[in-house]
Formats: sequence, C-alpha cells, structure tokens
Amino acid sequence: MLITFFRSIVLYIIVLIVMRLMGKREIGQLQPFELAISIMIADLASIPMTEIGIPLSNGIIPILGLLVMHLIISMINLKSNKAREIICGKPRILIYRGKIDEEALKKERFSINELEEKLRSNNIMNLGDVEYAILETSGEVTVVQKPNKRNTIPEDFGIMPEYEGISYDLIIDGKVMTDNLNKIGKNYEWLRKQVEKFNLKPDEVLIATIDGKGQFYCQKRKNK
Repeated sequence: MLITFFRSIVLYIIVLIVMRLMGKREIGQLQPFELAISIMIADLASIPMTEIGIPLSNGIIPILGLLVMHLIISMINLKSNKAREIICGKPRILIYRGKIDEEALKKERFSINELEEKLRSNNIMNLGDVEYAILETSGEVTVVQKPNKRNTIPEDFGIMPEYEGISYDLIIDGKVMTDNLNKIGKNYEWLRKQVEKFNLKPDEVLIATIDGKGQFYCQKRKNK
C-alpha cells in the first residue's frame, strides 16, 4: 500500500515537471500534437503507478521521451511555417463578410449548431452581428463583429485615456513580495509606512497592491 502511495507521488512529480516544461497553454488551447502527448503521458504514468511489479523507469523513460519529442516538434514549428501547417493545420474562415461558408463547415465537420455555440461563448447571440469567424488550429473560434455592432472604445470618440500600467502585489498573506517592490523602485521601509496608514503591520496584511497610477490598496487578514 505504501509502495503504491510513494510511486504515485514520484510519478505525479515527474508528470508535473514535464507538463510545466511543455509550456503554459490551457487545455482548450492545446495543439493536436500537444493534446496527443498529454494523453499518452497520462496513460504511461497510470500503468507503473498501480502495477508494483513494473519498474518506475518503465513509465519515467517513455514520459521523458515524449517530452523530448514535444520540444523537437515545437522547435520545428518555430522554424518552418510549412511544417507547422502539416502538424497543426491552418486556421479556416467559417464566416466571411457576414456570410457562412458552408464548404468550410463541411471540411471541418462543423455543424451550424456548433458554430452558434462557439459564437455564444464569445457573447455573440445573433449570427447577423458577425463579420468574420475564424476556426483556429486549437479548436477555438475567433470572432470579429461588424463595425456597427462592436463595443465602442475611447478612440472612437477621440479620447486618449491616461496610461494605467499594471498592478503589483506587494504583500500576500503577510509575506512581502520583494521582487515586486524592486520593480517599482521602492523598499521595505516605504512599504511599512504605507501599511501603517491603515494602522497595520506588514505581517497583518492579507493583500496590499499598487496600480500604475500609484493607488495603494491594503486589506487586513483575519487572525489565525
């Protein structure tokens, strides 16, 4: 029982490391070759996890082999557009200038109902609002609305918003984020003074952030 437990932990760590090395794509954004490798890794890990008589190396070595294969294919995709088309396929336009391309739907084995479902997932409830719909190689559908149906932006009114930048976490659950402090050119003493304005100490803070405009946010954490 304990042997199975420890084998599971070892294989979990190996698979986790391999998946991290493969990149940060979400499952829905995986290319076909990435999805195939992910499925194979899961199968390879499950066998030695429960079968005590099978050496762990019988699962680890093939998993590492798949990682090497993934890295090779990824490199080929970066170097060659033609290879990328063969391995990953090409995006296909399903709606062109407001008109559904029936031939494209047939080639991709995509039904009208599936197309409508994808549009709804993009917050498009009316087919008539769509100028272009593009089926990406990951299976996601990118939608471009007609000009008169798009959300307005400040540029439409000749307005130039102020630069906002990004927000930095400075304290999380009482722990000071030193790297982020360095990025904004501040030190611990400055942070302590900011927190004291809320009658708190850094180790009493649940979260403290600062945005691109210099606005400081701080919330006390509950006593543990």
